[in-house]
Amino acid sequence: MRAVRTVDGGFQVVEVDDPTGDGVVVEVASAGICGSDLHMAGFGLSNTFGHEVAGRLVDGTEVAIRPTLACGTCDRCAAGAEQQCRAMALYGLAMDGGMADRILVDPACLVPLADGVPVGDACLVEPIAVSVHAVNVAGVQPGQRVLVVGGGTIGLTAVAAALHVGAEVDLSARHAHQVAAGERLGAGTAASGEYDVVIEAAGTESALVAAIDHARPGGTVSIPAVYWDGIAIPNVMSMFLKEVSLRPSSMYGCSGRHGPDVREVDEAAALLAAVPELSEAVITHRFALDDAPEAFRVAADRSAGAIKVVLEP
Repeated sequence: MRAVRTVDGGFQVVEVDDPTGDGVVVEVASAGICGSDLHMAGFGLSNTFGHEVAGRLVDGTEVAIRPTLACGTCDRCAAGAEQQCRAMALYGLAMDGGMADRILVDPACLVPLADGVPVGDACLVEPIAVSVHAVNVAGVQPGQRVLVVGGGTIGLTAVAAALHVGAEVDLSARHAHQVAAGERLGAGTAASGEYDVVIEAAGTESALVAAIDHARPGGTVSIPAVYWDGIAIPNVMSMFLKEVSLRPSSMYGCSGRHGPDVREVDEAAALLAAVPELSEAVITHRFALDDAPEAFRVAADRSAGAIKVVLEP
């Protein structure tokens, strides 16, 4: 079968054996390109890429895939915080991912989809879950003012997640197409004044500075962004004086917002069903799997107007 792997530091489609072993085989219908995929191109990884994945089971059932696989027995898993499991593994990193014709996954990683959700859009369930977790760890409540900094996939899905809770949401984004996407989802398009919660979804030092500046005294900055190169916090004194709480937000688990056993990936799947315009706003490009090298080029090109680029085997 076909699979996307790195060859000489670039992304290529190669032929690999079909997956075998314990688990469930999913015929891949859609796989999103994440910013982390772009960053890991030079890491020398040998596995198949792709952790934002949806597809069909042998019986035709359409599912999304939760790419995180925790031990299920440790103290963190027992607390519903599987994202903090010390033995966490990830499809698309430690194990072969879904940028391929097929993927083999643990049955616990299957995420049911509501009727009417196109499986070609359901690869968004994973990044939506990241944003749902960011909203949940910040404790966003109806009527609160929320600012999202960064207009990529995580920023825009965070806009949708916060709006769905009932917050008033503004988006601070760098590019015009991102601003337009946020507007389409219902966000205000200019940061003004102070906010109860700021979600930092850009992953830059300047974005974190802006997030702290806009947080009200006693406010919260939720950080689903990844700082690949490390950062300083020039306005740390402002953070100190205002007693702003920084809340790192890594992946997803069980939030407790809808009960201690409700997975945030299931919250994400429900949000995708409830807000059909989300996929229309976020997915900007689709490519056949054989065109993966071009898809990655577009995803990395800021001038291409890309937000989420999706591969379709």
